[in-house]
Amino acid sequence: MVTDIKDTAHAVDAAAVMRLLPTRPRLLALGEPTHGEDALLDLRDGVFRPLVEQEGYRTIAIESDCMMGLVVDDYVTSGTGTLDEVMERGFSHGFGASAANRELVRWMRAYNDGRPASERLRFAGFDGPLEITGAASPRQALTALHGCLAARVDADLLPCTAETLDRLLGADDRWTDPAAMTDPSRSVGRSAEAGRLRLLADDLVALLDAQTPHPITATSRDEWDRARLYGRTATGLLRYHHGMADTSPSRMARLIGLRGRMMADNLLALAERGPALVHAHNLHLQRDRSTVRMGGRPLEWRSAGAIVSAHLGEEYAFLATALGTIRHRGVDTPPPDTVEGLLYALPEDRCLIGVPRLAAALGDARPAPRVSAYHGYIPFDPDHLAGSDGIVFIKDIPQS
Repeated sequence: MVTDIKDTAHAVDAAAVMRLLPTRPRLLALGEPTHGEDALLDLRDGVFRPLVEQEGYRTIAIESDCMMGLVVDDYVTSGTGTLDEVMERGFSHGFGASAANRELVRWMRAYNDGRPASERLRFAGFDGPLEITGAASPRQALTALHGCLAARVDADLLPCTAETLDRLLGADDRWTDPAAMTDPSRSVGRSAEAGRLRLLADDLVALLDAQTPHPITATSRDEWDRARLYGRTATGLLRYHHGMADTSPSRMARLIGLRGRMMADNLLALAERGPALVHAHNLHLQRDRSTVRMGGRPLEWRSAGAIVSAHLGEEYAFLATALGTIRHRGVDTPPPDTVEGLLYALPEDRCLIGVPRLAAALGDARPAPRVSAYHGYIPFDPDHLAGSDGIVFIKDIPQS
């Protein structure tokens, strides 16, 4: 395939990104095709800082546990804790070990120092409290939600006492047993106690909603937002544990779809607060149907990006990131007939590609899909061109 696409490439900066889009999005999603490479996070941060300084963005949200993310947000907004503690307790998926994530948190704290609350940067995790090995106990979110309401409403309005929740929850290791991920019989998600907890969680969330706008006017918008996060997380985790006890062939597809729903709900809540940069794997942010192989079987689901895009329209924008090589992972120069191969022939080490102009340059030619032997890297799917607002391309990823 011989195609001249030199005129489609731009420098990767906030101004160039905004020129690609019809309007400033409330959620600007930047994907990545693999995890664990600081070069991708350095690029993310290089986009975020000008978005803050030039475009009024005040929040960054990453693919990390939403409850743990509160630890980071407390630190960057008010200096609670130390940087070391925050990196240890504020990230899931091992992301706290990243030097790039550490520098992001340090920079956000320094930026906020001395600024009024309205101008401070905010941090959020938007994933559920989930790992590949299982899910967290709903205890933290459920008891926190109950505590928020108990401090603000008459006791007789509460559907239960804190002691009832504690008894029904039982020991946390019942919920976090890693064997439940592959053996539904080990899950407590469909026990009588779990069923009762799902009803109580729903009642607590309904009570919180019914009290609006009192929680906002009586305390602060931030506290109300946090209570809503507790509610989403409690109900989402109980729903996820219920799915873990499923014995049907669709079990894993249902679980990955539930995770996407939790992500989407958190992103839609963040969109209410103002413009945010969102960073996660391409699979979680793309508008097209996502596909992955798990346990030897292909799974398909509508990602958080697909759900959020349906709600926000043009106020959601998605930039996919593609890359040329990760030689330390065995990912070598891409074939020239793939999207990555076409972009690898450009002289720039990194560039931003406008998808409509790229599609026009390709004409009727269809790039071939790239195949990678490294399971941790998912190449760009050429069928997803129309669903992307742009492609950020990095030619070579150095070893972190």
